[in-house]
Amino acid sequence: MEPISRRQALILGGLGTASIVAGGAGLFWTANTGFVPSTAQRFTEPAALRSVNGALQLTLTAAEGPAQIAGRHATALTYNGGLPGPTLIIRPGDRLKISLANQLREPTNLHVHGLHVSPDGNSDNVFVSIDPGSSFDYEYRLPPDHPPGVYWYHPHHHGMVATQVFGGLYGAIIVEDPTPIPVSRERVLVLSDITLDGSGTIPAASAMDRMVGREGNLMLVNGQASPQLSARPGERERWRIINACVARYLRLRLDGQRLQLLGIDSGRFPRPHDVTEVVLAPGNRADLLVTGVKGTASFQTLPFDRGAAMGMMGGTRPSSTTVNLATFIVAGPPATPAAVPGQSQPRDLRKSTVDGRRELTFAMGMGPGGMGMGSGGNMMSFTIDGKEFDPARIDTIVHAGSVEEWTLSNTSPMDHPVHLHVWPMQIVERAGAAVNGVLWQDVVNVPAMSSIRVRIPFDDFTGKTVYHCHILDHEDGGMMGIVNAA
Repeated sequence: MEPISRRQALILGGLGTASIVAGGAGLFWTANTGFVPSTAQRFTEPAALRSVNGALQLTLTAAEGPAQIAGRHATALTYNGGLPGPTLIIRPGDRLKISLANQLREPTNLHVHGLHVSPDGNSDNVFVSIDPGSSFDYEYRLPPDHPPGVYWYHPHHHGMVATQVFGGLYGAIIVEDPTPIPVSRERVLVLSDITLDGSGTIPAASAMDRMVGREGNLMLVNGQASPQLSARPGERERWRIINACVARYLRLRLDGQRLQLLGIDSGRFPRPHDVTEVVLAPGNRADLLVTGVKGTASFQTLPFDRGAAMGMMGGTRPSSTTVNLATFIVAGPPATPAAVPGQSQPRDLRKSTVDGRRELTFAMGMGPGGMGMGSGGNMMSFTIDGKEFDPARIDTIVHAGSVEEWTLSNTSPMDHPVHLHVWPMQIVERAGAAVNGVLWQDVVNVPAMSSIRVRIPFDDFTGKTVYHCHILDHEDGGMMGIVNAA
């Protein structure tokens, strides 16, 4: 199947890039990798930890060691020995306490991706550095009106993010609805990719990997290769899907089944959207209702053109393959579907007063001097407004409580998914065209040679945090800036 164009694609939530290739098992390892996964296992989920009486307290230990990946023994980076780490289930108004113990050979830290919590102190502070052998106690206080939805956690130590996430350090966070949505069952699907050699270890990333954004040879669903899920006809399930890939875009389909999208990231649509596919850039999440139709369906990610780095035109393009992620078997006596959720009323900033406007330009180029290396030994430089990340520099100052309109411009030949910590963004314009409806995300894909306009309410919190490309190799390469809300 040929990659679809951006104009042909159904891009929900302002994405604009996705994809992948593979064999019938849902992977595309080659003879050189030597690692042979075990497929068609029964679908399983990570252990779930749930808050009690408004609090959840746990220890996460980040370590390199033995792990079960795709049904085989391997060596990877894990939280508490699992890949993914445990799923954290909390509610608006809860207090989440995480003691992060670092047993890696390098510094690390923790980012609670998408949560609307303070960026200061021991909350979602990405400037914390935890040395090997040390630990750090995080505490996050969710506002009482925190949006329900699917979120996730992963490391965010600059320069090491891509390697640590690719190695296996990630897990789901679920913020429950104050009024539960009626469904037959709920599932968490953490989608990731990895490359393993014949000894079950992860090889070092190449310079090309870091330039384009590394994509693994093996796709995983909760650490499994092509697992099997089962349901009865008419059962309505809720799938919370996370794109935990470092750079891969996912164009997800489950043909033959009825799909209704509740929202992307923390954004909830006014009413569920009937869809045939969902596109997730790296870091995006989908909240999806799946109503079973009798038969066997393949849950796939299909090709999507996200562009190519300079010098690769006409060559291999990333995110350009098809992978069978899982098999969905619907059989047995019919069930009565649960009721479809009613309407919600998301906040709409399109008629709000805008207190400030600015433009951020995301660009790729040759290293210093035109032929040298960029930051971290990259063949290219990755910049925002012509500058690579500097932890000592404040790039953007905003007033706490204000609403700003940002134009995110991409002058490079590759798409860049832009993530702003702490504060979600409402997409109001894409490529010069106004967006119909209310669309909130915290990762907004900006297609190559294009621009997106968003509005951001800098509510509730003050302090420093970051915005960056969520192709994590690009972030590590310098495509990140610091924003201070004061």
